[in-house]
Amino acid sequence: MNHRVLLVEDEEGLRMFLGDSLRNEGYKVELASDGEEGLEKALALPIDLVILDLMLPRRSGFEVCEALRSARRDVPILMLTALSQTENAVKGLKIGADDYVTKPFEMDELMARVGALLRRASGQNSSEPAVHEFGSVRIDFKGTEVTRNGRRVDLSAREFQLLRYLMEHAGETISRDRLLKEVWGYEAKIYTRTVDMRIASLRQQIEDDPKQPKFILTVQGLGYKFRAEPD
Repeated sequence: MNHRVLLVEDEEGLRMFLGDSLRNEGYKVELASDGEEGLEKALALPIDLVILDLMLPRRSGFEVCEALRSARRDVPILMLTALSQTENAVKGLKIGADDYVTKPFEMDELMARVGALLRRASGQNSSEPAVHEFGSVRIDFKGTEVTRNGRRVDLSAREFQLLRYLMEHAGETISRDRLLKEVWGYEAKIYTRTVDMRIASLRQQIEDDPKQPKFILTVQGLGYKFRAEPD
């Protein structure tokens, strides 16, 4: 099955280039040049993934994301943002986007993010509960809300994505390189320290004793593993 991707981008040259690149990868592509047109197509057509620029005429990327997420919780949304707008991209993730890339970006990185989001979407079982609990932690994946002992835990967007990925592969040892590729979209091994830092931050917020974690475990020399039921 050829996935249908909607690209919402007001810069004509980039829109045409990305559209051709996606088609060359085997995707069916729909194009929109502003937020209003993008939202209309996203709601009217059988779209599998939306690539959404943040700064758009008529409706901003934020407005499109919120409206689309209210109407269709299932479609993955990948945001495009300038490097100087990274904080805005994090805001986008918190209102429902699934991932973002900053301009300028490498085409391989964009395609890796698109592929990862589509694999995640196609692998999800709609019968699975949206809310998961372990220990004193409760996670609402659709509502992007985490609580511990009844109190809200303010994870960053990337921490939330990392926790979700680990939980989706519970019991499986996942290498730092794989986490970089699937959660960050990076290939370079020099960034593996980034994974360690985010894991440490997650443990501080969801583990009763971060120095002796029960749920996010280190597998020496191999990576990390999520275990919902501690020994």
